Amino acid sequence: MSRLPLLKGVLGYIKQNNELFCMPGHKGGKGFLENYFGREFLDNLIKIDMTEVEGLDNLHNPEGIIKESGNLLSRLYGSKKSYFLVNGSTSGNLVMIFSTFNEGDKIIVERNCHKSIFSGIIMRKLKPVYVKNKLNNDYNAPLSIDMEHFLKVIKENKDAKGVIITYPNYYGICSNLKTIINECKKYKVKILVDSAHGAHFGINNKLPESAVKLGADMVVTSAHKTLPSLTQTAYLHVNNGDLDKVNFYLSSFLSTSPSYILLCSMDYARFYLETYGHEQYNKLIKLANYYRNKINKNIDYLHIIGKEDINKNKIDAWDIDLTRYVINLKNKYNVCLLAKYLIKNNMQVEMNDESNLVLICTPFHKENSFLKLYNVLCNIDKNSIVGKSLKIDDFNIPKQKILPYEAMNKSKLWVNLDESKGKICAENIIPYPPGIPILMMGEIISSKEIKRIKYFIKNNKDIIGIKNGKILILK
Repeated sequence: MSRLPLLKGVLGYIKQNNELFCMPGHKGGKGFLENYFGREFLDNLIKIDMTEVEGLDNLHNPEGIIKESGNLLSRLYGSKKSYFLVNGSTSGNLVMIFSTFNEGDKIIVERNCHKSIFSGIIMRKLKPVYVKNKLNNDYNAPLSIDMEHFLKVIKENKDAKGVIITYPNYYGICSNLKTIINECKKYKVKILVDSAHGAHFGINNKLPESAVKLGADMVVTSAHKTLPSLTQTAYLHVNNGDLDKVNFYLSSFLSTSPSYILLCSMDYARFYLETYGHEQYNKLIKLANYYRNKINKNIDYLHIIGKEDINKNKIDAWDIDLTRYVINLKNKYNVCLLAKYLIKNNMQVEMNDESNLVLICTPFHKENSFLKLYNVLCNIDKNSIVGKSLKIDDFNIPKQKILPYEAMNKSKLWVNLDESKGKICAENIIPYPPGIPILMMGEIISSKEIKRIKYFIKNNKDIIGIKNGKILILK
């Protein structure tokens, strides 16, 4: 047994020298080697680990350098006010929810939101009405929000106080946020956007538009997902909201000992995006498109989704992030086996679902990174990844028996999955990544959810809420 199991484990992973098509966006530090300021940051990393000493500033009462940097951030994104988040997008999502809604409020929520949104709904004791995500049969995935269902739900729930949407989703697919925002304004409800994967949006016209500039009331963007910033860093942007409440909940959900290492990395990420973003994302998209076409042309067992597929395959979406690779496997191949093959060949992907792999590319992937990926995909023994993938029949939302927060204080019992059909789920069941629930507490468990959970267990996927094949139900 190691005396330093955590440190030894991480150092061992680093020695594998994997090509990182996953978070964080700096890709093993490469994003800080692009210019003098990034190198200065790395060279002084440990010394930057300071507190709110005289001569610096206080995140919870910024009057100096943090305030100045925040103003630059707000100017770049075009918000009324922007904030640094040292506790990740999760803290920003909680701040949005708590500063906008009161206990008992009804809200409309896209079902494929991140677990932090659902945690906020439970903690704030809200009444959620879910919007379906449309299943795309060609790619066996819920690639976009069901706009027809959204328009129906908002029309039928005029007493709702707000709408929460994810833009883009984990696949880089963007629903028609402009239409959604217009509908929210029509019904005079707040629109909050989890844009964790869209921190780079709007920096040039080859990328989708920014949720901030489209007019959402509040938006969270994760700096660490796609920008050269450290893990656990994000931004909150406010266009329309009670800033006194926002400030109070920021002080409540953010650490009182914020890391200057994290703060400085967010300042650098904003500087990089503002200074180099337009040019570097042009180069990245050109490179990603070239290898997307090359892979699609020469490799027959998979297909990387592109902009041309949105209309051709009737994906109800508005745009797609071309810096992201969504690798879809043909029917007879198993995506989990492909993910394992890529890891074995030093290719770290971000996540997989039942039929797709997701890879996150940033400007710090140069041509050799894409060429390595291409060669690894070409050299596979296709027989080694033959296997069944779970076919999703539909994307109906499980029936809600009681509100999520009401399930918190009920008596609970662990049972085998096979014994849980028809019972009320007592814990959120979430494959991670992407962190999107299969079941929410308070919902009735059906055979379809059991089938999906078993598929992920069989393929060694991490599932929050499942222990040794057992699930927590209400007694």
